Amino acid sequence: MNNPYFPLLIMAGTALLVALGGLAASAILGPTKKNTVKYSNYECGVDPIHADAEMGRFPVKYYLVAMAFIVFDIEVVFLYPWAVAFDQLGLFGLTAMLTFITLVTVPFIYEWRRGGLEWD
Repeated sequence: MNNPYFPLLIMAGTALLVALGGLAASAILGPTKKNTVKYSNYECGVDPIHADAEMGRFPVKYYLVAMAFIVFDIEVVFLYPWAVAFDQLGLFGLTAMLTFITLVTVPFIYEWRRGGLEWD
């Protein structure tokens, strides 16, 4: 009981128990009827089975915007601690962050000019 990791072990065990309990409950209580609608493909509200063959490939615009959002959201994750510790980092912190902002701004401008942020 003197081990400092014992509460962490209890928390991990509880999380595992809750996860396995949820899986077991969904297997026992969930619907088991199989039908074609339940197992058909569904992507972003667009039915993948098209009547006309000219439709072509499935548009990936949604995924590209989501990836751009993730990249620029990660930028904020790095900027926040820098802003909090700005006084302590000095000139090295300023140059490192200016380099980082430049490395993220260039793809952002490219994406903007390419029209990747337009939602049609």
